[in-house]
Amino acid sequence: MFENNKIFILGFARSGYEAAKFLIKRGNEVLINDGKEAEKQDQNKIEELKKLGVKFYFGSHPDDLLDDSYDYLIKNPGVPIHHKYVEKAEKLGIEVINEVEMAYRLLPDDVTLVGITGTNGKTTTTTLTYEIIKESGIRCHLAGNIGYPLCSFLDKLEKGDVIVMETSCQQLNNLSKFKPNIAVMTNLSEAHVDFFDNSYQKYKDVKTKIFKNQTSKDVAILNLESKEVLEQTKNIKSRKLYFSSKNKTNCYLENDKIYYNDEEVLDTNDMIIVGNHNKENIMAAILVAKEFNISNDVIRKVAYNFKGVEHRLEFCGEVSGVKFYNDTEATNIKCTQIALSSFNKPTIIILGGLERGQDFNELTSYMKNVKAILAIGTCRKRVEEYANSLNIPVYTHEFLKDAFKEIKPIMKSGDVVLLSPASASWDQYKECEVRGKEFKDYVKELEK
Repeated sequence: MFENNKIFILGFARSGYEAAKFLIKRGNEVLINDGKEAEKQDQNKIEELKKLGVKFYFGSHPDDLLDDSYDYLIKNPGVPIHHKYVEKAEKLGIEVINEVEMAYRLLPDDVTLVGITGTNGKTTTTTLTYEIIKESGIRCHLAGNIGYPLCSFLDKLEKGDVIVMETSCQQLNNLSKFKPNIAVMTNLSEAHVDFFDNSYQKYKDVKTKIFKNQTSKDVAILNLESKEVLEQTKNIKSRKLYFSSKNKTNCYLENDKIYYNDEEVLDTNDMIIVGNHNKENIMAAILVAKEFNISNDVIRKVAYNFKGVEHRLEFCGEVSGVKFYNDTEATNIKCTQIALSSFNKPTIIILGGLERGQDFNELTSYMKNVKAILAIGTCRKRVEEYANSLNIPVYTHEFLKDAFKEIKPIMKSGDVVLLSPASASWDQYKECEVRGKEFKDYVKELEK
């Protein structure tokens, strides 16, 4: 399979690069097409692939570039589902898949695949699951939407290996035979509907494809408190296991302690990461771990030392009794609501960034512990007006570096300082991770 074929890769990026590198070594003829100009691509990767025999066409999508001589079109997950090449391939009878589907079809039978999806929490759950399995001594690989293409592991796999993979809705859309041995759905809420013809139902149906090919020999791990998840999975064939923050089930939360089959596993008060959503994430990871008979001692060791996924409600230091959290990935109101609900201490929050009409009033019911707001970015004046409407002290500066100077005079032991902007970062930064790194650098300076 995938040998001596002619393959069209739509979209370069990381998955396109890894797919091309893998396929060319199997005797395939490979063309990569990307609408972004060649000068804006990674030149080292282009030169590497050119030497291997990969062909490129950058800068546009000519109508005649794709024809019926191709055996497969491998689509980057971020490419729109109605891209003209996708529709043309379907008319020509060319199978449209993505790098994940290609790699899955080449996986050996003696490895175990754990697939994790959901609207929120999938990256944290994936990382926790991977760290627990790895700590237990089982050979484990981290793959998928978290940044590591599945095909990059194909030549490294050994019998008995486990792959823990975050799967996004964009990846799931072009999967057909993909079947994890263990599949996790953390929760469901409206997201990415613009990618799926503005249909929430289509988004949910695509998400549920992670269970589509499972049989009664496979496991589905589900959030008992998500009505959307329960509705979407009522007819799947998998063996179902549930986690809950409110009710007793296979894994549940009671009096701040997490239980598996009524046996206490850990005390959430000893965890660094905060918030009910993270308690749900660790419960999902525990259910996966128990399928591998991993001990509570191993689970506790990882859970109690886990600081969170970088830039997602990440604990990044304590100064004079004040704890600092970097949640720069909170680029919308919903994420900031989750962040604010994670703390029951006086909070100084940094809000603002790119102006795109976000309604900060939707944060009001979550602001009861906020003692001060630092307003930044192009929407800082609207943040200032919002703070004034709540009679919360506000300090307004265009740039984070200037706003951060206000923190030291107003912070007191027991406070939380939270970067959770509810805004994208593109007004000042190439990506939100740069904003988060800058925040962490300022915290380190305070620590000196």
